Amino acid sequence: MNVGLGTSALRSCLTFAATLLLAVPLFAADTRPNILWIIVDDMSANFSCYGETLISTPHLDGLAADGVRFTNAYVTAPVCSPNRSAFITGMYQTSIGAHHHRSGRGQLKIQLPTEIRPVPEIFQEAGYFTAITSWPNGDRSKSGKTDYNFEWDKAMYDGADWSDRKPGQPFFAQIQLPGGKHRGGTLASARKFANRIEGMFGSKTSPEAVTLPPYYPRDPVVLEDWAAYLDTVRLTDAFVGDILARLKEEGDADNTVVLFMTDHGISHARGKQFLYDEGLHVPLVIAGPGIAHGEIREDLVEHIDIAATSLALAGIAIPASMQSRNLLSPSYEPRDAIFAARDRCDETVDHIRCLRTDRYKYIRNFLPDRPHLQPNRYKDGKDILKALRAAHAAGTLDATQATLFEPTRPAEELYDLEQDPHELNNLATDPAYREQLLAFRGRLDAWIVETNDHGAESEEMYDSDMAVYRNPKAAGSPAEEILRKNIELMKQWAAEGK
Repeated sequence: MNVGLGTSALRSCLTFAATLLLAVPLFAADTRPNILWIIVDDMSANFSCYGETLISTPHLDGLAADGVRFTNAYVTAPVCSPNRSAFITGMYQTSIGAHHHRSGRGQLKIQLPTEIRPVPEIFQEAGYFTAITSWPNGDRSKSGKTDYNFEWDKAMYDGADWSDRKPGQPFFAQIQLPGGKHRGGTLASARKFANRIEGMFGSKTSPEAVTLPPYYPRDPVVLEDWAAYLDTVRLTDAFVGDILARLKEEGDADNTVVLFMTDHGISHARGKQFLYDEGLHVPLVIAGPGIAHGEIREDLVEHIDIAATSLALAGIAIPASMQSRNLLSPSYEPRDAIFAARDRCDETVDHIRCLRTDRYKYIRNFLPDRPHLQPNRYKDGKDILKALRAAHAAGTLDATQATLFEPTRPAEELYDLEQDPHELNNLATDPAYREQLLAFRGRLDAWIVETNDHGAESEEMYDSDMAVYRNPKAAGSPAEEILRKNIELMKQWAAEGK
């Protein structure tokens, strides 16, 4: 039996099929925006759009002009790994047990609660290509910094660079920049970096022109270090320009939301690792399609809020358990306070919590019998700390600067930031501020309970992580001896109830 079609009928079928092909794309285009995080190490808001006058940062200034600049953004932890554990999950690091620096690296591991998932996993399941890049090394095949304090699946990142994605596939990418780490920790490394900047830009920041916070002396070492730090800001801004240029060259600029941030404040005696604004206050800029241009947000925001905000920008549902909030939601209710925590940093045990409103900062020191600057191999190895300790020993610090070296610290600190932006005049024992003190004390207590703050680290976990810090092959070396003695001191003080 002849079941073929006649010529006329065949032509009709082919015409109909062609019409369908024209009407329906071969594949559905994914028009969701790319989400790009630029994350910088060890840097405060020392950009010209944030009021820094000694240097110019045209690329970040331009990004801010094209988007939203947040003037009151704060990290929930003033050191790398706890804060990175927080913003990658949208959770307070204290709530997920990831609040001790470089923890869970030894025999004892830290597992996330079953309902908590890293943001890249969520993006990946939604069809995004997930990438984490180490930008400045010139090799985009090298993955960037993670530093998470919990067990995680490396497969949550599809690759090191978004260029490996499928055609039309949106990406969620993190670019990691060394930021303040470029200057190193010694005077020699700071000078070497400053000379590099002079070769690149034709000038370097003058130490004599630097204005320091009043709690630091105008010591030559400190001034040179701060000048080199400002030059790390200049270099970071240049990298931002390179990143934005790449997006434009590859045709991704119009469909990419860029979030620029740092992981905590400047690495200094009173900055990184501590809950003063020098360690907590960071820049945050969001720009891209659908984002208001030239907007300035002065409300208090927490760094963990980038998680929910990014998911929402991609049209992905925010997990109900996530503590992060969508900063750009029409229904967003501004925070009237931010919370932060400092715990063990390397071998140095500590336990500090704070809350900050737009007017006041309340800090609770759970270990008040310990000095502010406890022994810490990482920080004590920096030339700026050596210079400060030498100045203190020589008696050349003024009363404000000398407080860094007091043998104990107050159990509570309260600062009126409107009158005292450098947090120098502790009002906790002032009867005139008793009402505020009691209110903040109660509010911090409530936050600790409501967020399931995991608190102090167990001795078993401390020993597990210190086994990783220790280097048996370097036994007897100066660096290893410093670490050994510091660990012994931490255990001694704990046994003494300090």
